[in-house]
Amino acid sequence: MTRDIGADFRALHRPGNPFILANAWDIGSAKMLVGLGAEAIGTSSAAHAFTLGRPDMGHVSRDEALAHGQDLVAAVNVPVSGDFENGFGEAPEVCAETVRLSAEAGLAGISIEDTALPSPEPYPFTLAVERISAAAAAARALPGDFVLVARADGIMNGQYDIEEALRRLKAFEDAGADCLYAPLPATLEDMARICAATRLPVNAIAAGPYTDVSRAEFAAAGVARISLGSTLARATHRLIHDAGRAMFQKGDFSPMGKVISGGDVEALFKA
Repeated sequence: MTRDIGADFRALHRPGNPFILANAWDIGSAKMLVGLGAEAIGTSSAAHAFTLGRPDMGHVSRDEALAHGQDLVAAVNVPVSGDFENGFGEAPEVCAETVRLSAEAGLAGISIEDTALPSPEPYPFTLAVERISAAAAAARALPGDFVLVARADGIMNGQYDIEEALRRLKAFEDAGADCLYAPLPATLEDMARICAATRLPVNAIAAGPYTDVSRAEFAAAGVARISLGSTLARATHRLIHDAGRAMFQKGDFSPMGKVISGGDVEALFKA
């Protein structure tokens, strides 16, 4: 029997018992994360852009993102989900085509946000809903299961408040989305409010102030999935930054003193 990776991915989404969607940025980080226990891998638009020496938000093409996702799919035996920004185009039919191409690449799902990249401004409400509706229709027409995440990014981008986020998320639910995501609401209470407002699983991100929130606290709020975004990648870049400053400005190599052995890394690759 052929494995339905989308169905496996969907089964991980349990409100109140969240799994960690471990966002990787290359094959090595994906294999390490799976070796450490990750049940699913996500791409990260920002982390992937950083590997190419580019800024986040609209600077990676759809072909590049799909090829990157396909590399991770081939490297690990767990579901892989794509962080695909605004679906790589404004038109609803572009979002639908992105869904179809993502499934062909072996991805178990993708997320599409309501931001008119490279601007931080959101798409108008009606267009934002039409884009998710088209993407959802494309997902349901696939031969296998596929988890479509609809993102309302206006709170994170400072473009609208939680009331507008809730209005959009409800409309995205009605349009056929499988999972909802409003990154970085102001408080954990707001996160719980988002979870209570829908029958769909909700994604939260462990970033910024939410890195101080435990999995148990996310669970109590009703979250079904905890993603990392570019947080882990930026933690790695922090070490490069700090070690580079120390060695080039002070001749100090001590920040590199506490490292994992090559053997331990290789063992995780094999795991």
